[in-house]
Amino acid sequence: MKKGKAKKLKSALREYIELFAETAILVLFINTFVAQASQVPTPSMEDTILVGDFMFINRFAYAKPVFPLEKTILPRRDIRKNDPVTFKFLPEGGKELVKRVIATEGDTVEAINKQVYVNDEPIPDAHKVHKDATIIPRDEASYGEFSVRDNFGPITVPPGRLFVMGDNRDISYDSRFWGCLPVSAVRGRPWMLFFSYRAEENVHLKQGLKDKLRRWTQYFPRARWGRIFYIVH
Repeated sequence: MKKGKAKKLKSALREYIELFAETAILVLFINTFVAQASQVPTPSMEDTILVGDFMFINRFAYAKPVFPLEKTILPRRDIRKNDPVTFKFLPEGGKELVKRVIATEGDTVEAINKQVYVNDEPIPDAHKVHKDATIIPRDEASYGEFSVRDNFGPITVPPGRLFVMGDNRDISYDSRFWGCLPVSAVRGRPWMLFFSYRAEENVHLKQGLKDKLRRWTQYFPRARWGRIFYIVH
């Protein structure tokens, strides 16, 4: 090979490597700080978010701006009641969960026979669903941990904390059971679905090659096309 051609080949190879590295850094930056893609594995937020939904998570929604100009270019705001939020749940190895903010610091929360009250006022709960008509009484001796599912409190939310619950109230593992969420644990806000299919619960845990191939072949036959581009609220 002539010296000139070898030099050109080396130069082209270097360009490809640099392009790959730059693309990888950009994807990593977007995934970490802007919008992360995530699949929903459990039904705790039904019927707002379904098992098998693939969504983008807005990482900028509640982040504190580093520079003054950031606030103008990328609008952000404080977390409010009724906001869906994503957060790292340390008791389960840092798994990222989605729940809805029911109360913020200083609020008093209570539930009586499934109805949630904040500061003694019943909240509208437009997104909630109850798929189990049974009402569990506040009887820890008989029901253990589940005695707070339908009746709990009153609880006052401490400073720097949030009280969060899943929309699918009868199966959601949330602040009723493990307490108030630190605001610092919030990582973003569910934004938009980019794909959805009728998936099995916790299908992501099946990592064998056969399981993956079966899952890939189910994407389009089981697709919920009407949910694509759905904005989560």
